[in-house]
Amino acid sequence: MSNSEEEVLEQLRSIRQSIDNIDAALIHMLAERFKFTQQVGRLKAVHGLPPADLEREREQIQRLRGLAEESHLDPAFAEKFLNFIVAEVIHHHEQIAGATQR
Repeated sequence: MSNSEEEVLEQLRSIRQSIDNIDAALIHMLAERFKFTQQVGRLKAVHGLPPADLEREREQIQRLRGLAEESHLDPAFAEKFLNFIVAEVIHHHEQIAGATQR
């Protein structure tokens, strides 16, 4: 293997290590986010509030689309990502509400 090939492979390893670090941070951040959304779900259940809050979701989508644009990330991708997370949060809230009603 030539020096240039070795340098390219080392660059790839370095970049991939950065990607791996970011992936780990994303997982930790999602775990933290879900801890807070679980608290929201418990509050909603105790006070008889619906699992979904369409106005809040609309506001969040607008906010995250703006952040995505500022960060040069496809806003449509950011919206899909948020919709995926929100669907999971609502599912958790429904489970919490069901357990609270028993």
